[in-house]
Amino acid sequence: MRKLLFFILLIALLPVSLLAQQRTKIFLDRSERATVMQKTKISYLRKPVFRQDNAILTCDSAVFYEEKNVFEAYNNVHINQADTVNIYSDFLTYDGNTKMAHLTSNVRLLDRESVLTTNILDYNMATKVGTYVTGGKIVNKDVTLTSKNGYYFAGSRDAYFRYNVVAVTPQTTIKSDTLRYNTLTNWTYFYGPTNILGKDDNLYTENGAYNTKTQYAYFGKKNLYTSGSKSLKGDSLYYDGAAGYGKAVRNIVFRDTTDKTVMYGQLGYYYKIDQRTLVTKNAYVGLGTSDSITVKNIKRPDSLWMGADTLETQIVLRQLLKLLPLPIIKKDNEVGEEKPKNKAPAEKGAAGLPSSSRTAQSVTVQKKSPPKKGDVKLYKSTEQTMEQVERLSGLLVFKSTASLKKPALKKDSVHTEGKKPGLPKVITNGLKNTIKTVALKDTIKIDPLDTVKARIIKAYHKVRVFKTNMQAKADSLFYTSADSTLRWYYHPILWSDGSQQTGDTLYVHMRNKKINAVQVLQNAFTVNVYKDSTKFNQIKGRLMTGFFKDGKLNTMYVDGNAESAYFTKTDKGDYDKMNRTISSRIKIIFKENEIYEIVPIKDVEGTTTPVADVKEEVLLTGFIWKPELRPLSKADIIHPIVRKPKAPALKKTTINYKIVNEVTKQAGKVPEGVKKEVKETVKKALSDSTLKVPVLIPPVQIKPDSTAKPGPLKKQ
Repeated sequence: MRKLLFFILLIALLPVSLLAQQRTKIFLDRSERATVMQKTKISYLRKPVFRQDNAILTCDSAVFYEEKNVFEAYNNVHINQADTVNIYSDFLTYDGNTKMAHLTSNVRLLDRESVLTTNILDYNMATKVGTYVTGGKIVNKDVTLTSKNGYYFAGSRDAYFRYNVVAVTPQTTIKSDTLRYNTLTNWTYFYGPTNILGKDDNLYTENGAYNTKTQYAYFGKKNLYTSGSKSLKGDSLYYDGAAGYGKAVRNIVFRDTTDKTVMYGQLGYYYKIDQRTLVTKNAYVGLGTSDSITVKNIKRPDSLWMGADTLETQIVLRQLLKLLPLPIIKKDNEVGEEKPKNKAPAEKGAAGLPSSSRTAQSVTVQKKSPPKKGDVKLYKSTEQTMEQVERLSGLLVFKSTASLKKPALKKDSVHTEGKKPGLPKVITNGLKNTIKTVALKDTIKIDPLDTVKARIIKAYHKVRVFKTNMQAKADSLFYTSADSTLRWYYHPILWSDGSQQTGDTLYVHMRNKKINAVQVLQNAFTVNVYKDSTKFNQIKGRLMTGFFKDGKLNTMYVDGNAESAYFTKTDKGDYDKMNRTISSRIKIIFKENEIYEIVPIKDVEGTTTPVADVKEEVLLTGFIWKPELRPLSKADIIHPIVRKPKAPALKKTTINYKIVNEVTKQAGKVPEGVKKEVKETVKKALSDSTLKVPVLIPPVQIKPDSTAKPGPLKKQ
C-alpha cells in the first residue's frame, strides 16, 4: 500500500504535457579534436561541447553516435541546464531521444539551494527528475538527508526518499521509511514510520510534516512524543520548536513513569520553557499509589483519579514553590496550653500524631465519666500561636507567627473575602528571569544548593476525585509532590466509606504513596452513617484532622468549638442512645467504617437521650449531606451520573389503610355517632408514629474568650 501511494505521489508531480515528449537532435557545437568514422557515423571527440534544447553538456572525451542521437562522455562530465541545474560525474551515457542521462561515479547534482551526491544517477532532462537506487545524499545549509532510494524534482525542488532515510539538522535527527523534502521551503513530509530525535527527546509518527528551518511541525498518525520518563500521545500534534510550544488534539495521553502520573483529555497544550502541560475537554489524571485492589483474584494498582474542566501539570524546582502552611496538631494534653517562648522544641515527630497516652484522663461520653484534670495541663485557649517549624506526622508545616484564627488561615487566599482566591503560585526561571531571591516567609526552608524538582498539578472547576477508599469533589485543587498533599478549595466534599467531610478548605496528605491524613480547615463538618441507616452521626469544629490506617479512616481529631451528635449501639447492634457534646477537642475512633467511640477532651458539656425518646431528627447547624454528588467510579469523574438528591432522615407520612379498613369492618360495634371520630383518630395515630420532622439545632454561642464554658445543653 505504501509503495502504491509513493508511486502515485511521483506520477502526480510529472507535468502531463511532458508525457508526450518531442524528439530533438543533439548538436555538437565544437570540440578540440574529432575523429569521424564515415561508415558508422561514430565520432571520437576531445573536449566536446554538446547542446540540446536549453542544456549544454561538456566532458574531456566522448563517443558520439550521431545516427542514434546518443553519446558517451568520460571524465569531468558537466551538464548545465538553463543555468539552474548543474550535474557533474565521471561517466555519462546520454540518449537525446528520451533525454535520459545515466551518470555514474562521483555524481553531484547542484541547484541554488542544495547538492545531491550519489554514485549512480538517472536524470531526465525533460522532466528535470533525478533518480538513484544505490544510496544518495542531499545537503543544504539546514539539513543533510541520506537514503537508499531517492527522487529529485529540480523543477519543484522536491526530493523523495525511500528506505533507511536519515535527515540531520542542527536540532534534530530524523529517521524515516518514506520522506519528502523541499529544498526551497525546508518542509519535510513523512509518509511512513518516522522518528524525530532531539537532544533529550523523541517523536514517533507515521504521517506529518516538519520544517527544518522554522521547526514548525504537524503530526497526524500514531503520534508518540517521549522525553525521559515523560510521554505524550494524541491523534494530532502541532509543535513550534523555536517557541517551545505544542498542541495536541483528540485522545491525548500524557504519562510520567517516574511519579506514576497519567493525564487524559481531548485538547492539550505543552510549554517546554517551564515544562508545563495543560489539558481540557474531558480532562482527567491518574496519580499512582502503592495501594492495590483485588479484581477477580488479581491484584491491581489502586490509583487516584481526578477529573476537572482544566488540568495543568508542571515540573518546577522545589525551592521555588511557595506553599501555604498547615496547622500544627497538638497533643491531647496540650489543648489550650500556652507554649512558653523559651521552651525547647518537642522532639521531632513527637507532636505529629495526637497523643492518646492520656486518654484515660479524658472524658469518654459513652462511659459517662466526668472530666479529670489531675496532672493534665489545661489550655487557656485553643487558638495558640504557631511559633515553631516542625514536621508533624509527615505533614509539612512552616514557620509562622500567625495564629489559627487570624494570619495563618487568612494568608490562605481561600479565606480572603471580596477577592476570588487562586491556586498557590509557582515561580519559574522561564517565566520570571529577573527574580534573584525567593520569598522566605511561609515557605519551605531548604538549602540554596537544592536542585530537587517536584511535580505540581492544578485542577480548575468541577473537580472530582475517585479512589476505591476515597472520593471527593470541589471547585479547584492544587497538588505537589514536594509535600505529597492534595489541597481542595471552594466547597470541598470528601467521602470515605460511610463518612463525609466538608469545610472551607480540605487537605489530603499522602505518605509513601498512600493516604495518610486528611485535614479540614474552617467550618469542618463530618457526617457518618452505617450502611443504609438513617441515623446521622455528626461532628463539627474549626479544624478537623483524620488519620488513615490500612486505607481506612482510623482516628479523627476535631479542634476549636468541637460539637458532636451521635448514636451508640448495644452489643446486639441496636441503637440505644443519642449523645450530644461540646468541648475544646473531640477524638473520634472509627471501626469497620463507622464511629466506634467519641472522646471529648477539655471543657466538656453533654447530654444523653435514649433513642426511644428522640422524636425529632437531630441535625447540627451547618449539616450537609450530599451522597448524590459522590463519584461512584472512574468514569463518573468526567461523565457524572445525574442522581436525584435524597433528603436526609425525612420519612414520608404513611397510613396503614389495612388497619383503617379493619376498623371500618368493626363499625357495627361502634356507635354510629362516633364512627368518623374513631377513623380520624386511627389515621392521626398511625401518621404521628411514622413521621419525623428534622429540627436544626441552633449553634451554641461561644464567647470570644474560649476559656469561658458554654451553658448546659437542653434536651430537644
